[in-house]
Amino acid sequence: MTDEPEVLTRVDGGIGFLTLNRPKAINSLTHNMVRIIARALTDWADDDNVRAVVLAGAGERGLCAGGDVVAIYHSARADGSEARQFWLDEYRLNAQIDTYPKPYVSVMDGIVMGGGVGIAAHGSVRVVTDTSKVAMPEVGIGFIPDVGGTYLLSRTPGGLGLHAALSGAPFSGADAIALGFADHYVPHVQLQGFVEAIVADGVDAAIKTFTTDPPPSHLVAQRHWIDECYAGETVADIVAALSAHDEEEATKAAELIASRSPIAASVTLASVRRAEKLATLEHVLVQEYRVSSASLESHDLVEGIRAQLVDKDRNPTWNPPSLAAVTDEDVEQYFAPADPDLTFEEDK
Repeated sequence: MTDEPEVLTRVDGGIGFLTLNRPKAINSLTHNMVRIIARALTDWADDDNVRAVVLAGAGERGLCAGGDVVAIYHSARADGSEARQFWLDEYRLNAQIDTYPKPYVSVMDGIVMGGGVGIAAHGSVRVVTDTSKVAMPEVGIGFIPDVGGTYLLSRTPGGLGLHAALSGAPFSGADAIALGFADHYVPHVQLQGFVEAIVADGVDAAIKTFTTDPPPSHLVAQRHWIDECYAGETVADIVAALSAHDEEEATKAAELIASRSPIAASVTLASVRRAEKLATLEHVLVQEYRVSSASLESHDLVEGIRAQLVDKDRNPTWNPPSLAAVTDEDVEQYFAPADPDLTFEEDK
């Protein structure tokens, strides 16, 4: 065990630094970390000595690999109450970041997945690098993109968001900018200078000095088949279109989606399409909280985490076993109001 805090907070030269500090776990978010970040942001919002906030991750592997899903697994096998409270606090933090009154610079270096996207991609200044590996990989564990991810995924160009959501596959920093998950590209080797410049000269000057044009987006170059194939009404339609396409990457995407939890993929499609019609991030977070809470009652969330992260046999047994076996009623159950529901009134 270590006595090191899970999030390091300090103020240097008028900049509030939040450093996720679980490098061995690629800084996976615990409930305690969510609380520390929220408290620091609340304190700094009204502190005239803090001009801006910088979020980064300790270690060399990445900003944050996501939420602590093994803790979710144990909670789901119990009564689910700890998981629901974690999500309540986490989603409120995502909304707090989205409306933060000062520049919030997220350094999305290395791995940034799931919950890591939630605390980074709602910031006002989102920086990616040549090592960024961004993903919303929830379908691989029988879960559905959350932390405001469906808000972002529903607002990407064309079908790119659905491709990212249903495949769960990682995408590059250049792709992240093209999808609207990030704003600026700074080469990894210049990150230290970039952060030092924020302290010395301010956020705008640092961006002007250190950002460069990103390379072309690989995903944008694939839009000719992505937009066509992901227009299908159901996940089965999408998989069929991908399988029939002559692009090798389309076939690979079909195989990937077909390996995912059928109910999670079906709910993910509905979640992203419904999120597109919701006006604000807060409205989407309420929907996501309902979906996440319903997931705790599902077979596939526990089974997916077991297969990937507990027993690590990588051989989940999904139920329902196929896309064809998933009914509209199965999907609709995920969108029923939670008890209690997520609200934001107390934050106003």
